[in-house]
Amino acid sequence: MSAPRTVRATMQYTVDNGVPPDYYFYEPDPGVKLNPPGTDAREVEIEDGWPRAASLSADREGFEIHPFGGRFDAFDDEPSVHARFYPQVVDFVKANTGARRVVVFDHTIRRRLPADLKVQTTIKRPAVLLVHSDYTVDSGPQRVRDILPEEADELLSRRVAFYNVWKPLYRRVEELPLAMCDATTHAPDDMLRMDLKYRERTGEIYVMRYSPAHRWVYFPLMEADRALLLKTYDSETDGRARFMGHSAFEDPTSPPDAMQRESIEVRTMAFF
Repeated sequence: MSAPRTVRATMQYTVDNGVPPDYYFYEPDPGVKLNPPGTDAREVEIEDGWPRAASLSADREGFEIHPFGGRFDAFDDEPSVHARFYPQVVDFVKANTGARRVVVFDHTIRRRLPADLKVQTTIKRPAVLLVHSDYTVDSGPQRVRDILPEEADELLSRRVAFYNVWKPLYRRVEELPLAMCDATTHAPDDMLRMDLKYRERTGEIYVMRYSPAHRWVYFPLMEADRALLLKTYDSETDGRARFMGHSAFEDPTSPPDAMQRESIEVRTMAFF
């Protein structure tokens, strides 16, 4: 068997300086000392995941890829996304995780957009060129309390896992693909808490510090009939993957006339 094809590309890691990095969703006071993430650019090797796609496990590597059988072509119609696409995502997550209940709580459509926060919305944003995982040991349970306050105590007494479902909108991805860091290759200390500063509250996610042990995987020329299942939080502490770093990246093999990436990620909670 021939060796998997790989590319070399830059990943935006975060310097571990002992202070939690932060990101402001508003203009902070002039005297605030910023500690931004993503300032440690590292060239890494990223493996073509297609040859071993069937063996990947969200509980081991932190991600899987599967056919997405549902048909949907109204991604610019938000009510239709909620009414018709969300149920397809629920079925997809249940089928591939065995969860007894799945709750979709939001989605984001990613396109190439200016990085200026003023032109972004909560639904339409540019691809994230930052190595990160969406939840932490604290923000995962807090999200359950935020979304399902009446049921949270009971739900959190059993296993809860968060999964992102990521797929192209209509056409294959030819540029800015998504890459995943194999969760078996990062240490717990590689995850750095990052504060998300809003005017009314502070949230948190994980960013990652660099390690040469990290193994990166992507799926080149992914078509719209496939979807990635990305685990971003798991309450279990039995050795399975709990968090998984991921990032979009500038693929040096993308042709100059590549179609611009259009993708959707849907965030879900799965209860077992």
